[in-house]
Amino acid sequence: MNILNLFKVSINAVANNKMRSFLSMLGIIIGVAAVIIMMAIGQGSKESIRKELSTMGTNLLTIRPGADMRGGVRQDPSAMQTLKMADYQRIVAEKKYVTYVSPEVTSGGQVIYGNNNTNTTVYGESPDYLDIKQWVVEEGDCFTEEDVHKAAKVAVVGKTIVTELFNGADPIGKTIRFKSIPMRIIGVLKSKGYNSWGMDQDNVIIAPYTTVMKRINAQTYFSSIVCSAITEELSDAAIEELTQILRENHKLKGEAVDDFTIRSQAEMMETMSTTMDTVTLILVVAAAFSLLVAGIGIMNIMLVSVTERTKEIGLRMAVGATGAVISLQFLIESVVISVTGGLLGILVGFSVSEFVVPMVGMPSSVPAWSIYVSFLVCVVIGILFGYIPAQKAANMDPIEAIRHE
Repeated sequence: MNILNLFKVSINAVANNKMRSFLSMLGIIIGVAAVIIMMAIGQGSKESIRKELSTMGTNLLTIRPGADMRGGVRQDPSAMQTLKMADYQRIVAEKKYVTYVSPEVTSGGQVIYGNNNTNTTVYGESPDYLDIKQWVVEEGDCFTEEDVHKAAKVAVVGKTIVTELFNGADPIGKTIRFKSIPMRIIGVLKSKGYNSWGMDQDNVIIAPYTTVMKRINAQTYFSSIVCSAITEELSDAAIEELTQILRENHKLKGEAVDDFTIRSQAEMMETMSTTMDTVTLILVVAAAFSLLVAGIGIMNIMLVSVTERTKEIGLRMAVGATGAVISLQFLIESVVISVTGGLLGILVGFSVSEFVVPMVGMPSSVPAWSIYVSFLVCVVIGILFGYIPAQKAANMDPIEAIRHE
């Protein structure tokens, strides 16, 4: 028999047992769909995070205090006070690979206007901060270097603050109170919405860093310093430059350990991508176990089919069919079941990923290669798990097979 006839016989055999064939395919359908959905969610989450981070600029650099050892105990970096005004001033004066620089001081608490209040975070920054983090003032103006010099009690606020305190009314010129400190609103930021971690980016107040340092926190050090490299390609050169400036300013010589850390946005993106790849791999491996179970199910069904058709096999051999032909026939049946289930699984997985997953608020992006790999895996499963039943059929004795009842 030629290959075309074998395909016809195999497809007829599958079609004659529709329910059994469908139940055999069901494991493949579920397994392939689960793998595609997991990969789509993983890929979508990674792209969403990368997009979120890129909105803050791929050339963003963040300087934070480093942990220190005191009495043999490593201190919490957030408790360190190693970033001072002198560091900021020297960076501004000597920078070559950095464009914008902003010291950062934060304070969390309740902000009040009239009878309304809400919890928020006040960020003490320089005017450069809006360029670094790509914030846009939609109404009013940003504070100036003169406001920073005077530690002026002014601020720009996010849309959430406007909604919570002013019920959407124009807040420009109004005075809010944060920890008993009055601040006049001079600008409103364009909405950014929620980020990938579920944080409301519009629930923010930005004020001159001197105002937050002196009037709210009463401190002389910075929580961090944020900068923008000239380009993403010059981020490494900018990190080296900043490291050299800070080590000299902190009088760190030789092998002395840095009392600060500098992280680039590109490094954060790479770390997040690696983490998401690991999580996706774990989810895909877990989903792929259902394909193994489905393959075993196909093998069991094919063994039952071989037993039921023993007499048919004997008759085919008696009229000249070789063991190789019989083996190929059952392999084709196994592959037909596996590939058909795989195609249905791809259709289900793609449909769920594209239409259902976004409806529940989860990012989703189906990589094209996952579909090709899924199809290839189905072919391999059909061959591997159909081999034993095919060999059992091929090795039958024709006389004994014909006598089988």
